[in-house]
Amino acid sequence: MGALWLDSLIESLDATVAALLVPLAAWIVLSGLDDLVILLASLYRWAHGEPLPSAADLARVPERPVAIFIPCWQEANVISQMVEHNVSAIRYGNYRIFIGVYPNDEATAAVVRRLEERFPHVHLCMVPHHGPTSKADCLNWIYQRVLIWEEDNNQRFEIIVIHDAEDLIHSDELRWMNYYIGRYDMVQMPVLPLATGWREWTHGIYCDEFAEAHQKDLLARQVLGGFIPSCGVGTGYSREALERLAEAESNRLFEPTSLTEDYESGLRLHRLGCRQLFLPVQFRDGVPVATREYFPRRLGPALRQRSRWAIGICLQTWQRFGWGENWRQTYWFWRDRKRLVSDPVSLLSNLTFAYGALSWLRAQCTGRPWGLAERLDSPVATGLIATTFLFMLLQLVTRMVCVARIYGWRFAVGAPLRLIYGNWVNALSTSMALMTFLRAWWLREPLRWVKTEHLYPSRAALIPHKRPLEEILLQLGYATPDQLAFAQRTKPPGVRLAEYLVHIGMLTEEELYEVLSLQLGLALGRIEPHEVRKDVARCLPLHVIRKWNVLPVKIEAGELHLASPDLPTEELHEELRRFTRLEIRVQLVTPVNFKRLADALL
Repeated sequence: MGALWLDSLIESLDATVAALLVPLAAWIVLSGLDDLVILLASLYRWAHGEPLPSAADLARVPERPVAIFIPCWQEANVISQMVEHNVSAIRYGNYRIFIGVYPNDEATAAVVRRLEERFPHVHLCMVPHHGPTSKADCLNWIYQRVLIWEEDNNQRFEIIVIHDAEDLIHSDELRWMNYYIGRYDMVQMPVLPLATGWREWTHGIYCDEFAEAHQKDLLARQVLGGFIPSCGVGTGYSREALERLAEAESNRLFEPTSLTEDYESGLRLHRLGCRQLFLPVQFRDGVPVATREYFPRRLGPALRQRSRWAIGICLQTWQRFGWGENWRQTYWFWRDRKRLVSDPVSLLSNLTFAYGALSWLRAQCTGRPWGLAERLDSPVATGLIATTFLFMLLQLVTRMVCVARIYGWRFAVGAPLRLIYGNWVNALSTSMALMTFLRAWWLREPLRWVKTEHLYPSRAALIPHKRPLEEILLQLGYATPDQLAFAQRTKPPGVRLAEYLVHIGMLTEEELYEVLSLQLGLALGRIEPHEVRKDVARCLPLHVIRKWNVLPVKIEAGELHLASPDLPTEELHEELRRFTRLEIRVQLVTPVNFKRLADALL
């Protein structure tokens, strides 16, 4: 009886899967043809694109004033590191950073005020109402505050760049913006997730998708005349373009109710006739010229972020802009919105493939005929399914090549498994998006902006993104190119350049520490013993102080400030977490200054 019931169930499942296979294959072939067009267009762009300027070309263009907008909500744990690193990394002099903060986010506001004290070109922009509202609303208020600052200081910014509180800004990004804006009204830098390990499956699918999209899809838009959506970070706008946006929408740059204001701003600029440019991924000194950051590394935050993207890109723009003003816009809307179908179809295709494989294995083990083969015994079905397989193979190979170029072949080998996992994640997030949107529409409630959790990279991960020591020495006038070349030739193997320059008298100890503070974005100063309370200096165990060569000098606003002549490491931070929950801030001091402090206080 049980065997008959099982056979009946399998026969019913075979019939269902056989009925699904042809429609699924037809959709995959249609979508595959669409993807093939994009692949061919991107290959054309790589082969016939405009030559990119050299570093010397970038440096020759006079620096125009740049304003960097950073909207914040509850970013106290990352915004200080973000500003410190990027201020030390950026190769551009004529810029200012404007950070938007809500009055009920006192922790972030306190951190930004301290940054204002350290860096004269960093400014707090207080939003006039409590948050959170939306990223677009915060950006709009930053813009209003910048207008007031310009009036007060008789200066006008010609370029506006948007970033988030977790971004690693490429050191030459502002030079690229400065080079191209003038010919273009909007310039989008590539955005690439930072590399993570094999076990980080959720973050891995971001690496795969962004590597493919930013080396294929966005390049194809440029070739085929589509609008370039802003990625929300690494986007530069000409001042004239932003003023046109503001004029068209009652002085609002971005739509406050939109969950993906970046995507919409690219569309609106395109409709206004503004020229847009997406810069292809390139490498300088072995590092991609791109904005880097960590994306959500856990499933829950990833689902929330992806559902927000689906609502904003697929549903809100459908509601607000329909299907476009011409066939080109219609095509790109189709490209962007087809995920509403392709995400669940991809998951369904994975399930049907798994069922087909299991049923074939059962047939081999039992010696019975394979039921699915009998039901699909027609040339049309067989040809359609074979074509489907070829398109899926092409997509997979394309993705692996794109991933390998950024992250290496060892990471790219895992792309097929992450593709399957990504299909599940995307199907779940699209389902969440549809339910959230329909619920808000039915109840006539506003859609809520869901903030993404942000994590800033460790100091070890930041090292490749720092400016070279030699560059800072030349900038400060502490060495000439000939002197640096001589030092590189004569220094003994294994000796660091900075130490050797001090040894031969080319640099003083104070000059060396000034250079290191600029390179690493660490505060540098001279601390006198009378400025430090003895109970603060002894708040850590003596063996920890001696082991790591650090000395507590101040406790303020939930932060423990340490003086040290050594560069901070991840191991130092890890060990100190055993003794304090305060946020650790390290200030560089010279060895002579540190010895005076230790002798007086310990």
